[in-house]
Amino acid sequence: MADNGPAKVTDGMLVGPNGMTLYVFDRDTAGSGKSVCNGPCATNWPPLMAADADKAMGDYMVITRDDGKKQWAIKGKPLYYWAKDSKPGDKTGDNFMNIWHVARP
Repeated sequence: MADNGPAKVTDGMLVGPNGMTLYVFDRDTAGSGKSVCNGPCATNWPPLMAADADKAMGDYMVITRDDGKKQWAIKGKPLYYWAKDSKPGDKTGDNFMNIWHVARP
């Protein structure tokens, strides 16, 4: 099966091209086209960045961040990494403060 989109599924969760776990943030409004995780938040939760030329595909869409850069979202929810995960398979950010969750397809 061909890879469709910027992330792949491993053990039922989404991981980025680097194999690291991806997360969604409860404070982001699905479908708003925005991320509310900017500044210091984005230092701890780096966005899954998209290139300017990237286009929506399947459940994935591209949103524009406050700084004008592009970020991938799934089903309207922006995707992030967690800075404290150190290796593929880590998911130490899951349920962090009950507002961060492992992204699932």
